[in-house]
Amino acid sequence: MAFIGISGMQYSGASLSHHRILLAEDSNVFTSMVSTRLKELFGIEVEICRNFEELEVAYDRSADKVTLAISNINLPGAENGEALNYLVDLSVPTIVFTGTFQQATRDQLLSKEIVDYILKDNIFAVDMLAESVCRFLTNHQHHVLIVDDSATARALLTTRLKRYNFRVSAADSGAVALSLLKANPDIALMITDYNMPDIDGFELTRRIRSTVGSHRLRIIGVSSSTDRLLSARFLKAGGNDFIMRPFIDEEFYCRVNQNLDTLTQIRNAQQRLAG
Repeated sequence: MAFIGISGMQYSGASLSHHRILLAEDSNVFTSMVSTRLKELFGIEVEICRNFEELEVAYDRSADKVTLAISNINLPGAENGEALNYLVDLSVPTIVFTGTFQQATRDQLLSKEIVDYILKDNIFAVDMLAESVCRFLTNHQHHVLIVDDSATARALLTTRLKRYNFRVSAADSGAVALSLLKANPDIALMITDYNMPDIDGFELTRRIRSTVGSHRLRIIGVSSSTDRLLSARFLKAGGNDFIMRPFIDEEFYCRVNQNLDTLTQIRNAQQRLAG
């Protein structure tokens, strides 16, 4: 199966048809468009739930785990967001597909730790949704390393990345990070704090780049410092990206995706050249 997303994401791998996906949406137009697109691209037969009662029945009628839900904020029988709360309470990873959106709505959605939200406000909305679905179903193929001496920061990033279905390892120092990289050559992305007591982010990046290039490992630096020169220094040390804390969730996820997309594109190009 091959897929190129609207943002340039590339996936070439096994069929995704074995995943169980619920689509909680009352619009016949959108249910038809979404179900047709996911069937066409990934062979996925979504289970359509046009009201809250159908959603409850669909969840209960099979012992098979629901891999992912795509849900509108409101459904008939759940006009105040009960459907989304129901899915979140069941720990079902959920992408929200909505036509109504304001700042308060965005904050409320992110507080529920949803996977993603897609707006129905443009002609590319269904394709954007398909890409978001593909990312979630395939992110487990990516191994991400978090490096931070703060237990709170490590836990926060780990939670965020696992919400998106990535495999995550964590290190509390530069030395531990180097050991983990040596033991896990499949790590594709490292997110490292700048200010650490043993080996700071700059030195850690320089040591890694002496043996591992950007075509094998992407590195994102993070810092809560107000020094704007840190980003330039980090990039000069061999980093690929830099994000200032506190993060904006959407920006963080997009930066992670963009770096992994670049790595995939490089690897695909190398395979074509080798072939």
